[in-house]
Amino acid sequence: MKAVQVMGYGDVDQLQLVEIDKPKPKENEVLIQVKACAINNTEIWMREGAYGTGEQSGWRPEGVHFPRTPGSDITGDIVEVGSGVDESRVGEAVVLFPFTSSGKEGEEHISEDMSFIGSEYDGGYAEYVVWPAELCEPMALPTYEESAVFSVSGLTGWHMVEQLDLKEGQTVMVTGANGGVGSLNVQIAANVFGANVIAIVGDLSMEERMKELGATHVLSYRSDSLEQDILDANNGPVDAVLDVVGDALFDTSLNVLKKGGKFCTSGSAGGQITELDFRTMYLKHISLLGSVLGTRQDFTKLMDAVRDHKVKPIIDRTFDLEQAQEAQKYFKESGKLGKIVLLP
Repeated sequence: MKAVQVMGYGDVDQLQLVEIDKPKPKENEVLIQVKACAINNTEIWMREGAYGTGEQSGWRPEGVHFPRTPGSDITGDIVEVGSGVDESRVGEAVVLFPFTSSGKEGEEHISEDMSFIGSEYDGGYAEYVVWPAELCEPMALPTYEESAVFSVSGLTGWHMVEQLDLKEGQTVMVTGANGGVGSLNVQIAANVFGANVIAIVGDLSMEERMKELGATHVLSYRSDSLEQDILDANNGPVDAVLDVVGDALFDTSLNVLKKGGKFCTSGSAGGQITELDFRTMYLKHISLLGSVLGTRQDFTKLMDAVRDHKVKPIIDRTFDLEQAQEAQKYFKESGKLGKIVLLP
């Protein structure tokens, strides 16, 4: 089969199109013909070594073993089953829950042995992939492309919002609101939890589209008075912040939070290192929350919301598998809205 593999830490030239043996499903596994695989920050940061230093960078302490086929937002058809799996599953169109774990229910994502497809296992930048049958679920939408945009970004977004314990009518600020996670954060917070959303983007030409997704206000991080713009839009401090930017908007986020507010982050596209004046945190009783991925229950709730059309797929552009280098370069450009999808 054709696959795109990461040969080591580095730039996009580490992504190589190769011919490798098609995998065989083992006990309790299935073989999936990949129809679509959305791109996430996580596979780019994995390639760049952003999760650690030297030879130890990945979801697990030992780092990634190369060559590795990335890709974790995967949809496709089950074409073969291993022992212990009912033959009737052949032909199912499925979406993959993106990691394995021995963690108990509700703590799967924080188990020490959590292992991610595309990092600890070969993933979806390929024509075929194997995965545990129990982690392959029915697609929530009829098309492979649309159903491929939720597994990682959507699961992360859902868990972030769950941690905020939002009440209907509260206000949440969403940074990076036009990105893969951000555009889903807007929808989940507004359309499922009933929050007022202040969406932070770069280009205000996206304002109408962001409001269609559920945003109440749309502001640009390029504003020289962003902090005051946020306070004016909400007539005061906000209840919570959903962040994927990191350093670039960290001070602003803490300054516009009300006393007792919550700041939840799942990314650092605008800088991984920041400075924190602890007095800001404790004098305002701010809760700082780190979040990535989520639980099986989160995934089930997310898929139900997708089926109910409360959360919709936003796709900026698709690429052929052979264009993986170009796709990852495009992913890092600003001004996009939604997900980038590879089509094997």
